[in-house]
Amino acid sequence: MDKIEKTIKNIKVLNTFIMEKTQKHLDNLTKPQGSLGRLEELAKQVAGITENEYPKIEKKIIFTLACDHGIVEEHISSYPQEVTPQMVYNFLNGGAGINVLSKHVGAKVIVVDVGVKEKINSQNPNFKDKKINFATKNFLKQDAMTKQEAIKSIETGIELAEEEIKNGANIIGIGEMGIGNTTPSAAIAAFITGQPVELVTGRGTGISDEILKNKIKVIKEAIAKRNPKQKDGIDILSKFGGFEIGGMAGIILGCAANKIPVVIDGFISGASALIAYLIEPKSKDFMIASHCSVEPGHKIILDYLGLKPLLNLDMRLGEGTGAALGINFVELSLKILNEMATFESASVSKKTE
Repeated sequence: MDKIEKTIKNIKVLNTFIMEKTQKHLDNLTKPQGSLGRLEELAKQVAGITENEYPKIEKKIIFTLACDHGIVEEHISSYPQEVTPQMVYNFLNGGAGINVLSKHVGAKVIVVDVGVKEKINSQNPNFKDKKINFATKNFLKQDAMTKQEAIKSIETGIELAEEEIKNGANIIGIGEMGIGNTTPSAAIAAFITGQPVELVTGRGTGISDEILKNKIKVIKEAIAKRNPKQKDGIDILSKFGGFEIGGMAGIILGCAANKIPVVIDGFISGASALIAYLIEPKSKDFMIASHCSVEPGHKIILDYLGLKPLLNLDMRLGEGTGAALGINFVELSLKILNEMATFESASVSKKTE
């Protein structure tokens, strides 16, 4: 817990003085003021996060955290649990969607086992074994994890972020893999936002109407049984899971404490953002929402946090795929800031009024 407390003490508000200077520079570029919309907003946000009037992206990291979930016992997924480790090996072999997109945008993918049900055997330098336990527990029957495991998952995420930032990372994306993990994410989203379970729960990997009905029923019953403490991110995490959600929340906090922008992916990453926000509300300003997932709960999460997604491409894959696209747009926004000519340097006449 000391690690978490020390980290949140280092999370400050964005530097508005730098942001104002960046806005003046953006307004003086050879274009009508505000004509590049969200790209300009992004550049200003990153300037405020980094406390650098002219920030640049030089090293991009995407973390894909993997975990299994005991709640799959309740038949809430159409895929078997063995898909989680199979996909971990697929990531490590470079064959997944996240590998293709991250390669295109020049980001390094680091795959982290925080709770896969079986041991992952790999010497791949981009693999990290940070297993907290072999899957979470079935949160319909008992807490998904102990309080100490919840704390450990968050601390693990903080340490992952710190290590890569120390190695030069200046933007980080988060993603995940775990059969069944839209179920704890829906429980977290419903409990924190106060929205009905029916509204935040989606089809995940493409479940049938019958499985969806059961999934909603399971989540409702589990929320009533677990009854976490209101506004207590660690308690909510421990009641519902999962280790990858805690890990991503930790990465967000670690990035915020180190003045690094963090690009969140879809619904499960959004659940981690909710946990991070409850632990330290100022962390929200360091988050960049890459896209809005097809999962209905994701828009509810983004609205609750006041985050505006960059894209809406009907995606729902996870893995960090949306984060890869988001990182690309952040980099483009900074190229606009750093490389466009000003009216003076280009000898272009300004607006007359």
